[in-house]
Amino acid sequence: MPGVFQFTLAEVADESQRAYDLGLQAVLLFGIPKQKDEQATSAYAENGIVQQAVRAIKARRPELVVITDVCLCEYMSHGHCGVTRMDGEHFHVLNDETVELLAKTALSHAAAGADLVAPSDMMDGRIGAIREMLDANGFEQTGIMSYAAKFASVFYGPFRDAAESPPKFGDRRSYQMDSANAQEALREVALDIEEGADIVLVKPALLCLDILWRVNERFGKPTAVYHVSGEFAMVKAGVEKGCFDERDAVLEIMTSLKRAGADLIITYWAKELAEWTRE
Repeated sequence: MPGVFQFTLAEVADESQRAYDLGLQAVLLFGIPKQKDEQATSAYAENGIVQQAVRAIKARRPELVVITDVCLCEYMSHGHCGVTRMDGEHFHVLNDETVELLAKTALSHAAAGADLVAPSDMMDGRIGAIREMLDANGFEQTGIMSYAAKFASVFYGPFRDAAESPPKFGDRRSYQMDSANAQEALREVALDIEEGADIVLVKPALLCLDILWRVNERFGKPTAVYHVSGEFAMVKAGVEKGCFDERDAVLEIMTSLKRAGADLIITYWAKELAEWTRE
């Protein structure tokens, strides 16, 4: 992922200042802890890496909207998005046990100052559990951006390497959606809205323009889309081969996402786009 870096805690406030100076309105944080285990304890620790980063950013730029990824894969020693149980050679992700940890993680992010939490795990019932946990602890104003339509995709690979979170066994197809199943995506979005999601997200981006359009048209909720690492890497590879101009390609892609109904776009080109659109 050319031009994409892991930032240390000491660097994150400066990076947020650069984003703010460019006119960006929000940042989305993913954390990589020093230690991982099978209960993802670093995910909901009071002084976890994301919790400290949120405080650092808010101390520097309180106006900047801070969104935090709420998932356990980066904190689990096995790299899966939840608590697992082995059944012989097969494994199962335990939904209810995972949801309990996700709610604890979201609460710790809100307590640190996050404006929105973004559950990206695709466990059933986690939006309702997180909303209940936040409300019960006085964080009614903390929003939830749900990865409501997240398909299993090979295009997440570069991010998993960058975030040091590829699964040590199996894959994530048992809890991420089959990319052929559009109706399931719409059902999942409806459920998340019913449970209290403020923003619904579609992922990946270019492969799901039809889903993005249908979600925006049918539900009328603020709709986000994630232009994922593999989509980013493909463009970078094409640019390196001299196939096309990077700026033109990226602007065309982002325009297509807006045209399909995206109110928010998560992209690794955010800073460049801020500069290009000024021009």
